[in-house]
Amino acid sequence: MEKRILGKTGLSVSILGFGGAEIGYRVPTMSEKTVEKILMEALETGLNTIDTAECYNKSEELIGSALGKRRSAVHIFTKCGHGKNYMDDAWEPSDLQASIDRSLKRLRTDYIDLLQLHSCSQDILARGEVIEVLQKARKSGKTRFIGYSGDSKDALYAINCGAFDTLQTSINIADQEALQLTLPLALEKNMGVIVKRPIANAAFSYKSKPDFDYAVPYWERLQKLKYDFINGDTRHTAAVALRFTLSVPGVHTAIVGTSKSGRYTENAKVLAEGLLSKSDFEAIRKHWHNVATPQWVGQT
Repeated sequence: MEKRILGKTGLSVSILGFGGAEIGYRVPTMSEKTVEKILMEALETGLNTIDTAECYNKSEELIGSALGKRRSAVHIFTKCGHGKNYMDDAWEPSDLQASIDRSLKRLRTDYIDLLQLHSCSQDILARGEVIEVLQKARKSGKTRFIGYSGDSKDALYAINCGAFDTLQTSINIADQEALQLTLPLALEKNMGVIVKRPIANAAFSYKSKPDFDYAVPYWERLQKLKYDFINGDTRHTAAVALRFTLSVPGVHTAIVGTSKSGRYTENAKVLAEGLLSKSDFEAIRKHWHNVATPQWVGQT
């Protein structure tokens, strides 16, 4: 699998990353044995990048158990700033410090490759305390690099403040604000760029409006975008969507989550066939500009 250098970090990352949210949110149905199988299949494709977060239920624990002695073969990214779930904020310095230590224990490692603030607001960032916690963690060796995960104006502030090595943000066929608002500046500052939601939460796979909020905004946008490659063949659409995201100049890795064995092998085969041609990429961008409204901001 192709590797790219993650900006100023110098880390060589696989263009396809393992996303830990899916396995975490399926707990308790996901067993350690199943997660290990999925993760080992991913590693066999050449994938070497894993992204998770403390608030993804037992994701960190499942990944730590599955990796075992293979820790040195991968780059582990995690996030802090929320409690037991994403809806619980935990931005106090003491909360963040405790979260970092829990992540190390759960992941069964003595260091994180990349520690990220998990979608905190510009107001919280401006206070500086949360950034200082991450900087101290880096100085003490608990993490090698620090990053910000988020979107829109909050992400723009995070880039401009100059404190972070990386930006994790949403980019996909239904979410392209970052291509103009934040990505150019992040690249100018030589930040690593990690993409979340690279296949638009697979919202194109729903024939009717999804019954859970996470996929609804993209589903509604896709009803208006009506891309010609969304034709009922979800595997084809997913392949085009993933290729589009990784064809965006400056993107280093795209994080994809799954709870299904064989999915990373399929995605690796898709990427091995190449990314989008310049004309196909520009056609999607042109269509987006023709249809998208100012209200279609990056989804956190």
